[in-house]
Amino acid sequence: AVVAHVVASGAGFVEDLDESFKENRKDDIWLVDFYAPWCGHCKKLEPVWNEVGTEMRNMGSPVKVGKMDATSFSSIASEFGVRGYPTIKLLKGDLAYNYRGPRTKDDIIEFANRVAGPLIRPLPSQHMFEHVQKRHRVLFVYVGGESPLKEKYIEVASELIVYTYFFSASEDVLPEYVTLPELPAVMVFKDGTYFVYDEYEDGDLSSWINRERFQGYLHVDGFTLYELGDTGKLVAIAVIDDKNSSVEHTRLKSIIQEVARDYRDHFHRDFQFGHMDGNDYINSLLMDDLTIPTIVVLNTSNQQYFLPDRHIESTEDMVQFINNILDGTAEAQGGDGLLQRIKRIIYDAKSTIVSVFKSSPLLGCFLFGLPLGVISIMCYGICTADTEGEVFEHEGAKKESGDRELTDEGSEEEQEDEKNGKYTELSDGELKQKDIMEKKKD
Repeated sequence: AVVAHVVASGAGFVEDLDESFKENRKDDIWLVDFYAPWCGHCKKLEPVWNEVGTEMRNMGSPVKVGKMDATSFSSIASEFGVRGYPTIKLLKGDLAYNYRGPRTKDDIIEFANRVAGPLIRPLPSQHMFEHVQKRHRVLFVYVGGESPLKEKYIEVASELIVYTYFFSASEDVLPEYVTLPELPAVMVFKDGTYFVYDEYEDGDLSSWINRERFQGYLHVDGFTLYELGDTGKLVAIAVIDDKNSSVEHTRLKSIIQEVARDYRDHFHRDFQFGHMDGNDYINSLLMDDLTIPTIVVLNTSNQQYFLPDRHIESTEDMVQFINNILDGTAEAQGGDGLLQRIKRIIYDAKSTIVSVFKSSPLLGCFLFGLPLGVISIMCYGICTADTEGEVFEHEGAKKESGDRELTDEGSEEEQEDEKNGKYTELSDGELKQKDIMEKKKD
């Protein structure tokens, strides 16, 4: 009863939206869940969404929380670019921001507060800077006055605010250990240090911020790996079992952490480091069974991967492996070529069939057994029909051939009579010729 009461009270802070929402929304900021009644993921999100509505109301947030049945109001959902279910969007004025993070209460609320607030948040004092730095593991800061770089910074922030916060500060607010070669500048603070954006080395500002919005070392899961695909970096992962405290599992994880920390100046532009718990996801990605613990380097842009050709015993071995990848001497496996795509289709089909049979054997037999049975019956019918037709045709041909023989050659009696007739005709001719010869002699 208590749980039902909590769920019902949470649902009271989530508004059910209809066609009037399109005209009434512009004066407010809305966080909306576009769902389908039949969608399993939508049903799983529903209690979390009620908690989000309750939390946002309790904290006095200006963001209103709502949900819309996208199947009943498909035209409105299409205008907002809804392509799947559930889709979470924050609607702010004429802008719509997609949420792509984990579907947890804290992550969704953090996204809503970040996007609903100012695009660029000022840091007026050192105390405020220190407070913000403690709260954020990755901190982007623009330093300086008005400039073309600031305009570009604001433009990039409007695009990437869905991922991270953006701040601005004056030079005297920065920590004493920070040294800037020139102003204005864009900086990122993370991993206990900072990096300054260099247009000549780092290229486009948007690409640089997208690459640097992650910490140097991460606990990588399927969603994080998908997000890392946009950075263009290679991902070096220790694939381990977090529940296994053996020396080998701990050692490989420590090696990756040490490389990420001690060689960040050498590799942070090209590599992302982390560890992954278990090999299920990585097996499906590589279409291979990796024995854990192990180390793998992924190129998420083209689905290539690299495996060390020898056992990684130390940090130096890992550094050598990375250098071999950078100079092209390490062998790349996988890829997105035609053969790999065919292999991927076969692997996915096989995995789907196996997973269906594991989860529900009866359903698997019905889904795959019934079509195979129908196809088998059809093939049997076709083959049987062809065989009977061939037998019938053969017998008909044989009968026709026999009739033709009788017609052409006749019966045995007719043949015998014909022979006798021919003999008789020849005998009479000889007798006549003999008479003529005798008369000539006379």
